[in-house]
Amino acid sequence: MRLPTSFLPTEDQGFAQIQYTLPPGATQERTLVAAAAIEKYFLENDRDVTDAVYTVSGNSNAGSGQNAGRGFVSFKPWDQREGAKNVTAAITQRATRDLAELRDVQFLALNPPAVRGLGQSTGFTLELLNTGDLSREDFVARRNQLLSAAQTDPLLRAVRVNALVDVPTLTVSIDSEKVGALGLTQSQVDATLTTAWGGTYVNDFVDRGRVKRVYVQGDGQFRSRPEDLVNWTVRSGNGTMTPFSSFAKMAWARAPSTLTRYNGQPAFEIQGQAAEGSSSGAAMKRMLELARLPGVTTAWSALSYQEVISGGQAPILYALSLLVVFLCLAALYESWSIPVSVLLVIPLGLVGAALAVMLRGLENDVYFQVGLLTTMGLSAKNAILIVEFAEHAERAGKSAYDAALEAARLRLRPILMTSLAFIFGVLPLAISTGAGAQSRIAIGTAVVGGMLTATALAIFFVPLFYVLVRRWFSRAETTAETTAEPAPQAPT
Repeated sequence: MRLPTSFLPTEDQGFAQIQYTLPPGATQERTLVAAAAIEKYFLENDRDVTDAVYTVSGNSNAGSGQNAGRGFVSFKPWDQREGAKNVTAAITQRATRDLAELRDVQFLALNPPAVRGLGQSTGFTLELLNTGDLSREDFVARRNQLLSAAQTDPLLRAVRVNALVDVPTLTVSIDSEKVGALGLTQSQVDATLTTAWGGTYVNDFVDRGRVKRVYVQGDGQFRSRPEDLVNWTVRSGNGTMTPFSSFAKMAWARAPSTLTRYNGQPAFEIQGQAAEGSSSGAAMKRMLELARLPGVTTAWSALSYQEVISGGQAPILYALSLLVVFLCLAALYESWSIPVSVLLVIPLGLVGAALAVMLRGLENDVYFQVGLLTTMGLSAKNAILIVEFAEHAERAGKSAYDAALEAARLRLRPILMTSLAFIFGVLPLAISTGAGAQSRIAIGTAVVGGMLTATALAIFFVPLFYVLVRRWFSRAETTAETTAEPAPQAPT
């Protein structure tokens, strides 16, 4: 309950993603200058850990445009990047902080997700849904309100919309009534506009044995400015040339570069990460609190969706594991009471696993849950070693107290041998480094901590639990037999 929750640990995969965005309307030349500055930073400031930098302008995770860019940074092997400051997470945080000083550039260095296909980066992915039938302007205002609160929250970091900002757009308004009165059709107007400004495929030709395509498009000097549109004309069916100025008007407006829907609802995808010292579970909880705005609802996707599902299934998984262990022991001993004394020792191992993870600053993720399940089985194994001999000794005529003491004395050495062997077997996981180290550390730490407490405490508590359970069930059976005996009848 006290451990911070998450789904998967942030792994050092040896590379990072970078994303940079300039203001709307920025030209490709400005974007290339920003990309060069980013490359220079990694190759000079972090040259000791950086192997190569690759950038692409014109496209990013948020969308396509001249003002967007993305890239990848490849780091040197793990054995050449020793120290906590040289892991991928530390490098990306440092780069995001330092490159925030670039003028008119929004830069982010992101860690790739631990599982390919579950999102674009580590952190959370929140879908803000327009379920209140809000207008576009009101929905954008709700989004900006959420972003403003999240970007200043101490539990959150790098909160952003996974989309480009609305861009300036030239709107051409065509009067359909004038088009009809002038003897034109809408398809003729659209075809002329498409051919002149966008280009149209018309034919193929053979050039030195290769088939090449022919495209028709207006010359650059006649389509370089919005005002050039009024100089173009449309040919009607009878051959009359009609200028655009007679039926069309132009105006500048702002329009979204992409329109996103989630589960059939208009949506904004908001991504972010937990601040240093916080967990993804705490960050997700905080985002839900900030997103309580009128007219909108929320949903999780990518890694966040999987984290919510795994968190709800964990209690069911633990309960099912305990039930399976109990039924197997009941069939083994042909008793309902003896398995209870075995199951009572399991919390002793779980406490040690939780304490070990807490002391190392780890989180309650999927790998920790695997470690807990392993600890449950190993704790039960230690108890079985004692209970097995105690049960045989009690059948031989000894009391539960004497049988438990004798079993604990006889099985002390096997318990210590098997427990220490398992602890040293998983110790390399707890102290591992390199690729995939965080997942191994989570499992190894949980198992080592759980086995230490399960071994040290089980030696003393398993005999106690056995005696208490046997006495309680014997007393309950005696009471049940006394109640079932018929009352003696008075002599007649």
